[in-house]
Amino acid sequence: MAFRADEAANNGYERARNYLIPRTFDPAHRQKAEAALLDIVDQLGPVVEGYPTWHPLVANHDGRNPETTPNTRSGYEGLDHTVYFAHGFITCPYQGSGKASKVIESVSKLPYHHCASITAEELEIEFYNSGTTATLVKCEWHDGLDLGHLIPKRLAVPLMLEQELPCWRWSERAETWETMRPYLLGEPHGGRSSLFVGQETALAMKHVYMAMVQSGMFGPLKMG
Repeated sequence: MAFRADEAANNGYERARNYLIPRTFDPAHRQKAEAALLDIVDQLGPVVEGYPTWHPLVANHDGRNPETTPNTRSGYEGLDHTVYFAHGFITCPYQGSGKASKVIESVSKLPYHHCASITAEELEIEFYNSGTTATLVKCEWHDGLDLGHLIPKRLAVPLMLEQELPCWRWSERAETWETMRPYLLGEPHGGRSSLFVGQETALAMKHVYMAMVQSGMFGPLKMG
């Protein structure tokens, strides 16, 4: 089945809305929360399930064990009840747990990234449940994105290379493109694009990745 970006984005939004805006909220709260959620989507792009391993939000990880979601292994503390967007995420720890301040503190300690700034702020609106502190973490790219919040080829290709090239030092087997797609294109994705990169960019990434594989630098191609 062909990947339909609009359909994937709409499905993601519905899941996020149902998760972050429960029916236990009164109508006025629900209306205010949905307006805030729409504004966040407008700022940060569609709801996603996982990031490319080279995305600045998850780039702070062990190179041998890349991450596709923000967690302690990628430098974050205090995350709880979290929804991901293409260029940021909302996490909703309970008040009194001290986790909201841990989120903000851990973001401030993330190492410098040459392509983007990662920031965190507490929101005034409650999401997920009463008694939580919604905290918004944003990835603000230094260069502009393409239409639809897509990462341009001039950034995606070199960021992928920075992630993958060092693997030649220890890799014993090369992975197929099909195996690597969720790690390099993000989730959800199709065969030729995702909610992070368009078709032209994904094709360029595939060509570059396959050139590395075919060089033999990672070792023999893993089959099956």
